[in-house]
This record gives sequence, structure tokens and C-alpha cells, in this order.
Amino acid sequence: MTTNQTVFTFADSTDLILEISHTTPANFENQFSHPYLRYQAYLNELCLNAVLPWLQDFSPQAKVWPSSAVLASFWELVNGTTVTVDATRFVLVPSENIDHSELRVPQEWVDLPSWAGDYYLAVEVAADTGYVKVWGYCTHAQLKNQGKYDAGDRTYSLDSSNIVNDISVLAVARDLCPDEVTQTAITPVPSLPQEQAQNLITRLSNPEIIHPRLAIPFQLWGALIEHGGWRQSLYEHRLGLPEQRSVLQWLQNGISQIAEAVGWERLNLQLSPAGARSVEDRQPQIILSRRLTIAGQLYELLITPQGEPDAPFWRFELRNTTVGAAIPGGFKLRLLTEDLQPFPNNEDIATTAVERLYVEVALEAGEGIVWEIEPLPEDYDREIIKF
Repeated sequence: MTTNQTVFTFADSTDLILEISHTTPANFENQFSHPYLRYQAYLNELCLNAVLPWLQDFSPQAKVWPSSAVLASFWELVNGTTVTVDATRFVLVPSENIDHSELRVPQEWVDLPSWAGDYYLAVEVAADTGYVKVWGYCTHAQLKNQGKYDAGDRTYSLDSSNIVNDISVLAVARDLCPDEVTQTAITPVPSLPQEQAQNLITRLSNPEIIHPRLAIPFQLWGALIEHGGWRQSLYEHRLGLPEQRSVLQWLQNGISQIAEAVGWERLNLQLSPAGARSVEDRQPQIILSRRLTIAGQLYELLITPQGEPDAPFWRFELRNTTVGAAIPGGFKLRLLTEDLQPFPNNEDIATTAVERLYVEVALEAGEGIVWEIEPLPEDYDREIIKF
């Protein structure tokens, strides 16, 4: 990160002042289960729309984590947004509070290993007057070592005296101290059995529970939402949506809107079986496809039905989208149960460059599967595909 004086706009202080837009996205009203949560999401959106371009001015690779397509499932449950710059994570913590005496950060952004940030930006959102004020920042280590934990609202608070109020220092610190230790050790939350996770989703899907994050012990809550598939499922249940990732529904009725938003599409292929003499003899086959970017290259993950209609099984297949291009050695395609457990023959590994990787699996009706790829695709968020 390099210091660019044209980036920092100050109003007789060390605060960073950025203009915001009041425009909300289409159908924003229907994306959240309660007016309070809708307004919380609105503040997060204003904050992100102002701060992300500022970060991208001097770090063009800055992007939303895990992707913009799934932000609603975070904002329904927790205040805050993460932006990544290479391996560095910035957690944006918006508030309308004009009292800058402390920064309060939800526990999820501090105590969940896959959510924890390196830097936490304190952002005042003045929606009525059209600006955000980034008034300071701290590190994860500061929050854990110097902050106070409030069990009532499950937040870490850090007094302003321990916060760096001159935001321009952040750019200098990143340049001069690239190896600064920003995070402290975090104890992972215990894993959840699948049945318990489903029971919690059913319980917390009641939209009258405005703050589901406070309704159960943090160890259970953290384990539930750190699993991307369960977080998405809880969000969708709270909105009263039908199952959004059912392969059978996708094949029969088309891809759901939420699945389309993360990149799934349905392809219709015409196959010519042996002995076919005319166009009428050709059999259509539906393939489910998702485009992925891995290590700068485009790939596609395919799901195709195999076997006989009364005894089907399913093939998950990874291919390079460039004709003739291979999958490099070291790549892995892995399937796991819904609660992330392995099973026999659940993985295919490219020991050398190969044309494709695939895993075939037979599943019971209603069973879920989680796919993983190494190296990790860009914008990867764990999801549960139902059968």
C-alpha cells in the first residue's frame, strides 16, 4: 500500500471523509427479514460503496470477501463487511454513532478464525448528509489484548485512546511494516453435528428473532455461521424461501435466482447415441455448470446425472474452459458430507497435468454435498448442494 495524498480528504482533522450514494440496490426491500436488519444492511451498503473505491484507489486488487453476491446473508445476521487486499483483511464496522469514544466490533469478526480481520476500520455513516467518516482503525491483536468483551451484546470494544485516529498512518504502516503482526491466536469453535445444525436453523429461522446471534451460545452460533452453507441456509429460511440449491429442482425448473447470482447455470446438450439415424433420435442432456477463477485461469465445475433413471448417481467434474488446456498437477477436487466429513473415494487429485478431475457419488433423496477445490477458487464460499 502506498501513500497517495490525493486519496485522503480531511476536514480539519485526521478523519477520512468520503461521499456516499443513497441509492439502494433493486429489491433491497425483499432481501431481509425485518426492517431493523434491512436498515442495518443499508448502512453497511453505504459504508462499503464509499470505502471500497477508496481502498481500490491505492490497492486495485481490493475486493469484497467472500463475494458481493452473498453479502445479504452476512448482513441479515451480523453488522460489518470484510474487504481483502491480497492476504490482508480489512473489516469495515459502520455505525451512525457520532460519539467516537470507542469502537465496538461484533464477536464474530474477532473470534471466528475464517472471519477474523487484520485491521478494523471505524466508520461513521451519516446517511442523511451523504458522507462516511473513517475516524480510526485498530488491529485484531489490539482488540483481543486491549479491548473489553461485552457478553451482553457479544462485542469487543476498544477505547479511542488505543485507536489510531490518523487514517493516513494505515497506508504508511502497511508500506513500512509489511510483516507487522496484526492477528493474535484464535481458538477454533467446535464443529457441529449435522442434525444439531439443522435443528438450530429451524429454531433461528423465525424472523421474530431479530438478533439470532444472541439467541444461542456463541460456540454453537459461531460453528453454525462459519459454515457458509449453513449460513446461507439460515438466511434463506429466515426469508421464507424454498430450497435454493436443489439439483433436482434445477434440472426440472431452472436455476434459482440465488444460485444464479453466485454463478450456476443450466446447459442443454444434444447427444447422439450409438445408432442414431436422425435429429429426432438425439438425446438432450442437462448439465449444471459453474464458472470458477483459480490461480488466474478460468475453469468450470460441472454436475451431471449418470446411470439409469431408477438408479442415478452424480458426477462432479472440473475442467479448464480453454480448449486443449489442462488442469495443473497439484489440483484437488473433493466432496464432503454436509457437515464436512470425508467418505470413501471422495477426492480426485491431479498428480500431473490432466484434462479433468471428477468424483462420482450416489446420494439419497434430500442428502446434501459440499464441494471443495484446491487451490481455492476466487470468491469461494462453501455451499451445500441438495439432491
